[in-house]
Amino acid sequence: MKIALAQINTTVGAFVANAAKVRQYAIRAASQGAKLVVFPELTLTGYPPLDLLDRPAFVARNLSALDDLVCFSATIDAALLVGFVAENPDDFGKPLYNAVALLEGGELRAIRYKTLLPTYDVFDEARHFEPAEQREIILWRGRRLGVCICEDAWNSREFWDTHLYDLDPVRELAEQGAEVIINVSASPFHRGKCALRQAMLAHHAETLGLPVILVNQVGGNDNLVFDGRSLVLNARGELVLEAQAFEEDLRFVDLADLPPPITPRSVDDIGDVHDALVLGVRDYLAKCGFRQAVIGLSGGIDSAVTAAIAVRALGRENVTGIAMPSKYSSQHSVEDAAELARNLGIAFHVIPIEPSVAAMTQMLTPAFGFAPHGVTEENIQARLRGVTLMAFSNQQGAMVLTTGNKSELAVGYCTLYGDMCGGLAVISDVPKTDVYRLADYINRDKIIIPLHTITKPPSAELRPNQTDQDSLPPYDLLDAILERYIERYQSVQEIVAEGFDRSVVEQVVRLVNRNEYKRQQAAPGIKVTPKAFGRGRRVPIAAVLED
Repeated sequence: MKIALAQINTTVGAFVANAAKVRQYAIRAASQGAKLVVFPELTLTGYPPLDLLDRPAFVARNLSALDDLVCFSATIDAALLVGFVAENPDDFGKPLYNAVALLEGGELRAIRYKTLLPTYDVFDEARHFEPAEQREIILWRGRRLGVCICEDAWNSREFWDTHLYDLDPVRELAEQGAEVIINVSASPFHRGKCALRQAMLAHHAETLGLPVILVNQVGGNDNLVFDGRSLVLNARGELVLEAQAFEEDLRFVDLADLPPPITPRSVDDIGDVHDALVLGVRDYLAKCGFRQAVIGLSGGIDSAVTAAIAVRALGRENVTGIAMPSKYSSQHSVEDAAELARNLGIAFHVIPIEPSVAAMTQMLTPAFGFAPHGVTEENIQARLRGVTLMAFSNQQGAMVLTTGNKSELAVGYCTLYGDMCGGLAVISDVPKTDVYRLADYINRDKIIIPLHTITKPPSAELRPNQTDQDSLPPYDLLDAILERYIERYQSVQEIVAEGFDRSVVEQVVRLVNRNEYKRQQAAPGIKVTPKAFGRGRRVPIAAVLED
């Protein structure tokens, strides 16, 4: 039996477009002999739909799209496994199910519901969905299909040290005589996720003695990027098919004649982060109705990396860079920004902010009794740059991409309504040390980011001879502490026990805790680490956080 893995990029709420893509891929698959075409989780609604699920019209349009596909299934010689939102017919429990439907010959042949509903990190599925009460195989064309949905595969008793759920849906399906496990998924990307996901599914295949098929969503939706990498494993847990990463793909496998094992495609940690950011930027702007982006180019590495990613995502003709020097800006910073713009081939403007700074100083001095100075003066500069970029955005219809990295955002080394101003924070989940790695990756074939940008000490250039290290520990030390505190949830004492200086750790933790109010006002960012700021890290602003 030839099965097609339809790894598609869907948009939340785009029912007509999503269903059209299902028809397109189904026709292609059937024309190449596929008898079953498998699509990702929540194919018709897009994932994650979040509180759009509270809208009856949203659910109704999803069901209407499913009805249309049922009719369409009569026109091709193949069955479809399509994810959708089903209504709960009972008068108790949550009103909806996360479901998958088997469509064939103009009929809805079977529906299966998701059992394990994640509520950790970015997920909150139990908010809307009722869990399935039972797991049942699907009998189809003499086959016994063990169909499950994403998280249902993430609770093997033997693979994980700790367990969030009592049930193991995959094992239950195997015990019912399933001949194959088919997991329809919307599994978002972060560093290391690909290897973990494959290892977990390989464990299922090997311990149960069954082939496993994963069809994973691809594309960006808000702060999440889905990497695709749909796969097939044989009953020994060996990889026999792997779809493309970060792009749509259609692959085929015959269960009666599985191909020989293959070596997994090489995974480049920083290369994957780069590709995830490119896809995230491209889809975020496109799905929000934007074609163009504008970026403040300081001559520093953060704005350079952001601009290079934007060009890869949108094309050089759709990216504009603006240098906004003040009296504290060095000449080499403007020159570095101009060189970057030339290397990228983007439009570039120099708009000095000193006249507006002088006007603000004159305006505020009578009320203050003296000229603004210190942090006030620094933030006025940053905020006037934000005003300048937003003016360009309003005039040209281009989205402002902010350029702050995760290290800065973590400790509040950024200005509200200044450098935080914009529609998408591209590298806000990229630690500063990884920003340098991204720069090297971008320059792997030729120099795009000027070498001076990479080698000079980072500086906000908001006061004379300023460097980041005037206020912060060295970035390699800072990032090591942040990773332990934010991603591993280690306490000050635990971090100190690993050999870090207590005063430095306490300083970093104090800065992280006191700047939650800034992060909750930041533009959405693209998640590439296991624990990003934003929806997956919900911390109160008004709280006493003691070690």
